[in-house]
Amino acid sequence: MRTSIVVVALLVPLAARAQNKEPDWSKIELTAVKVAGNIYEIDSAPGSKGSGGNIGVSVGPDGVVLIDDKFAPLAPKIEAAVKKISDKPVRFVINTHFHRDHTGGNAYLAKDATVIAQENTRKRLMEGSGEKEPAPPAAWPIITFEDKLTVHLNGEDIRAIHFPSGHTDTDVVVFFTKSNVVHMGDHFFNGNYPFIDLEGGGSVRGYVANVEKVVSLIPADAKVIPGHGPLSNVTELKAFLAMLKETTGIVEAGLKAGKTADQLKKDKVLAKYEQWGKGFIKTDDWIDVIAKDFKH
Repeated sequence: MRTSIVVVALLVPLAARAQNKEPDWSKIELTAVKVAGNIYEIDSAPGSKGSGGNIGVSVGPDGVVLIDDKFAPLAPKIEAAVKKISDKPVRFVINTHFHRDHTGGNAYLAKDATVIAQENTRKRLMEGSGEKEPAPPAAWPIITFEDKLTVHLNGEDIRAIHFPSGHTDTDVVVFFTKSNVVHMGDHFFNGNYPFIDLEGGGSVRGYVANVEKVVSLIPADAKVIPGHGPLSNVTELKAFLAMLKETTGIVEAGLKAGKTADQLKKDKVLAKYEQWGKGFIKTDDWIDVIAKDFKH
């Protein structure tokens, strides 16, 4: 199925997929950058892409909290990157959703840390949803919640809120309330069309509604960590939301007029938005996802 193909596209870096093999993990370098307050972000160093989702890091006297942990082979490098900014242990890992480019390091980090996630994340990791096989038991979150959870650490309320039926049915957005930073998980692909995992409980309509809701909750001067793409802000998040609304509206109108997804692609109805199709999801992929979801 088309959705399954796109899942593979998301989880395996492009260059490696072209050669039908895993990337050379030894060549991927991770670096931590200051975001605001006591919050950092860990991502690939320049020229070292393909490491998975962006990691949020809370540091302070009480220990370290990580938001997501990339692919499994990179877990020791995550640990090393954290040690460069804090001498405290990683006490908690909060998963924004179940995909392995955000949860791959769970098993390694769980030797010292407690993994927390929305309850559907645990279920999907146990079942192997959308993956080749279930995650190892060591990777399963120990603490789960349904709607919201707060970790009180380093003088900050770290609030994880579940936004259902968006990127998947497992997603949370994390608010660092004192530092004025928000980690969006994969409810924000900065500069690109999003991947929406329809088979993993995702929904185009839900995704758009969720992003709109989060925008209404974020202070205008907050820093925004996207699931993928460079560190961002509310202005760029609003531009992403505008694109979502406009493109879904155009495709929906075309479908209601009796056109097929293939006809809409041939008509280049989203030509104005081609700059958003430079990531994992191309413009034609985005039309296909919208069309498939709107048939439900």
